Amino acid sequence: MNFGQIMQLIQLLKLKYQVKIQSYLYKMHKNIFKSLLKIAAIAIFINLLPATGRGQLGGVSLAQRQQEFVDLRFGMFIHYNIPTYMDQDWPDPEASPAIFNPKKLDCDQWAKAAKSANMTYGCLTTKHHSGFAIWDTKTTDYNVMNSPLKRDVVKEYVNAFRKNGLKVMLYYSILDTHHKLRPNHITPEHIKMVKAQVTELLSNYGAIDALIIDGWDAPWSRISYDDVPFEEIYTLIKSIQPNCLVMDLNAAKYPSEALYYTDIKSYEQGAGQHISKETNKLPALSCLPLQENWFWKTSFPATPVKSAMKMVNDNIVPFNNAYCNFILNVAPNRDGLIDDNALAALKEIGKAWKNEGPTQKIPTAEAPIISPNLAKFQPSNSSWSDDMNIMDFANDDRFGSTWSSNPKVKNSWYEVEFKGEKEFNMIVVADKNPVTITKYSLQYELDGKWKTVFTGENTNRIKIHRFDKVYGNKVRIQIQDNGKTAEIAEFGVFNERR
Repeated sequence: MNFGQIMQLIQLLKLKYQVKIQSYLYKMHKNIFKSLLKIAAIAIFINLLPATGRGQLGGVSLAQRQQEFVDLRFGMFIHYNIPTYMDQDWPDPEASPAIFNPKKLDCDQWAKAAKSANMTYGCLTTKHHSGFAIWDTKTTDYNVMNSPLKRDVVKEYVNAFRKNGLKVMLYYSILDTHHKLRPNHITPEHIKMVKAQVTELLSNYGAIDALIIDGWDAPWSRISYDDVPFEEIYTLIKSIQPNCLVMDLNAAKYPSEALYYTDIKSYEQGAGQHISKETNKLPALSCLPLQENWFWKTSFPATPVKSAMKMVNDNIVPFNNAYCNFILNVAPNRDGLIDDNALAALKEIGKAWKNEGPTQKIPTAEAPIISPNLAKFQPSNSSWSDDMNIMDFANDDRFGSTWSSNPKVKNSWYEVEFKGEKEFNMIVVADKNPVTITKYSLQYELDGKWKTVFTGENTNRIKIHRFDKVYGNKVRIQIQDNGKTAEIAEFGVFNERR
């Protein structure tokens, strides 16, 4: 363990316990100080070691954090950024910081408005898709400190919400059109910027309950988890604040039955993403704007907002009964205040709905999948396919297409071949919905011999298998006949960090 790692562990201790290391320690002889740090680091390191996989994070299990998030029930999304001043949710990426000029910015008003609706937390757009940062960042000049306001909005927001007894979450966009962090333009410098900005947000504003990430591996953003490496960013977040939940708004692509690249399954209603209130078993979030759009528009003061009773009866109550937290967006205006019609609606929600505390216990779920899929776009083979639904559809990174076995084949198989030997410790088979595969074996080939990692029955649509690390150049599934035509939407092989 080097000195830098020791210091990082000390920082984790400070975040976890809010302990202030007395200044006189720093005045001690360097060698003595290093020895003390090493002793402390060993103790901290033992405490931070996960029990299994990523199940234990800084002394609080991920399952506990997921439960605590769902138990919050209802919160306020706050879309406030440079789009507020352009009447567009997607403004000109070269818009001047000079237009960001609120005359009456009052984050305490936002917090009290949230309290009036019996909300429990807020989430502010620190940076949206056009790349303008509303905190005092050292990573870019395109930020609020170079606007007429010259105040750190993130700092004012977190202070106001905590003062009013509310939890604090932050929103951050990977897609960044100002800095040209977009498809076909991504460089190593972009990755460094993302890591530096995330580090600032999680190091300078106290405990952050969740980081909601957007513009990443969505059909419209076209920035994959390989272009900007998800596992690296996820691991960075957890290294700084182990108890910070990571939520990626990626439900447009990934199945609802498993946590792909997120700690919380997230649904954006305006984009046609709707949770199944009858079948959902995962910790979830559903979001919707109270007004017509996410960011404030000049028409908002005279345009009716959504019905308060519909927010309660069609969203808060049924979602809470389905392990789902509801976050309602309220867009501040160009003065930095929430409009009167939105304030009135929030008060009406607060009169109609009372927060009754913790919800029901969330069913046990598999840990999130966070690693790159080694099988993606690799050469594949199979038993006889059905019509055009050939083997390449099972590892094309699209869950809407499938490899389909020919109905005449009773015991079908599918395999992926790597270009050289790979190490891996997880295989995930995404079945079609409804399920077509129930009994099967998973095997890998090494030195010309096939070895089995699983044989049995699994009736889940997303079949997740974690095991000790192995090495192989091929991976396959052998499917037992169950009277149905076997179909695979995506076949995944992963080497996750543990």
